[in-house]
Amino acid sequence: MAAVRTYVHPETEDISLPRVLFALSEPLRLEMVRKLAEEGEVDSIELGPDLPRSTLTHHTSLLRESGVAFVRAEGRKCMISLRAEDLEARFPGLVGTILAGYGRARAGERHEGRHAESADPETGR
Repeated sequence: MAAVRTYVHPETEDISLPRVLFALSEPLRLEMVRKLAEEGEVDSIELGPDLPRSTLTHHTSLLRESGVAFVRAEGRKCMISLRAEDLEARFPGLVGTILAGYGRARAGERHEGRHAESADPETGR
């Protein structure tokens, strides 16, 4: 019988702002957190289906170690969820503010992309 995987998570009071901000500073991890906030608990593979397993493991481990995500084993799956309540208790409004800003930035990039595609290449308008 295979050993059950266990994961170490920081206690709520040990979650530090610099580590959370570092975890959320990488666009790929920020996108993972956005997905967790929207969908709840997911199989970690859903956070990066096109990523090499080692890259996915690195990013999900960093989210777990920083206190941003909770990871648990379920058979062969690695289930991951956002520690929304713990983060809200430690840093009220932080994750919501960051995700809202990220959403606005993503919307602006999509808008600029459509605008750029329709612009006259000579005038830029």
